[in-house]
Amino acid sequence: MTATLNQTEGTRYTRIYGYGAARGENAVPNDDLIGPIDSSDEWIRQRTGIITRTRAVATTDAIDLASDAAKEAIEASGVAAEKIDLVIVATISNPKQTPSVSAIVADRVGANPAAAYDINAACAGYAYAIAQADALLRAGAARYALVIGTEKLSDVVDPTDRSISFLLGDGAGAAVVGPSDSPGIGPAVWGSDGSNAEAVGMNATLTQFRDGEAPWPTLRQEGPKVFRWAVWEMAKVARQALEAAGVEASDIAAFIPHQANLRIIDEFAKQLKLPETTVIARDIETTGNTSAASIPLASHRLMSEHPELSGKLALQIGFGAGLVFAAQVVVLP
Repeated sequence: MTATLNQTEGTRYTRIYGYGAARGENAVPNDDLIGPIDSSDEWIRQRTGIITRTRAVATTDAIDLASDAAKEAIEASGVAAEKIDLVIVATISNPKQTPSVSAIVADRVGANPAAAYDINAACAGYAYAIAQADALLRAGAARYALVIGTEKLSDVVDPTDRSISFLLGDGAGAAVVGPSDSPGIGPAVWGSDGSNAEAVGMNATLTQFRDGEAPWPTLRQEGPKVFRWAVWEMAKVARQALEAAGVEASDIAAFIPHQANLRIIDEFAKQLKLPETTVIARDIETTGNTSAASIPLASHRLMSEHPELSGKLALQIGFGAGLVFAAQVVVLP
């Protein structure tokens, strides 16, 4: 007779307990970047809404940023670090391909020997990681999860590139996820479209750089193509996330999209017909586009500026290189 395997059973519901944030040490205004791209402060503001962006000094990497954000999130959550048994880091800027950022951060914050792994889903990475943390906790694979989005994109910027260089910033945002008496994280609507993989991504491989066939790889994008995809296709995904959560646009107190471009964010809000009372995250104005870090960074700032949103519903959506996307409704801590 074959033995029957035991199965774990976790908490019925999960929620976000608290946020943490870390931004690059330097505020870089548009005027510092316009020379190499033959542009102007006015052009950047009109196209993106960015006034300045944060960038880290040379000695700070994505692991340092992640560690700082994680420490604040743990403190805000009220959960002891040693109780965290899962760490998920979303990033495209680990300074090494291995070891993972997550394992190092878990040790730095006192969560060793938590299960730890990194995911690469670019600007959708944090929303992917929240979906995974929710599922793993409900499956009984962990009790408390630390979810981090961290990027040092200034390491992969070509100052002369007009498609994306002036958008990018450095930072990390973190959240602690744990058991809840009621649903705090809605179903994820997520997916990918690899047929458009060339729309956003690196312009060369590390092996090409090693072999002298290409300069240091940097990020590039087909701006108009990405803009159209984000505005039209991602608005559909956002609506599907509302439907999956069983709520209406009128129920949403906050809208926290990936901070890609202020024009995309404003067009999004218009298409979703969000009520005027909905608070819309616009962290991009002073932080820039920080890929996987942008949603948790924007969430942290939103809660700092609007503590009255605590306990209310927020719609978050990430989208970017892959192309990949993910959206869900969450209860704000």
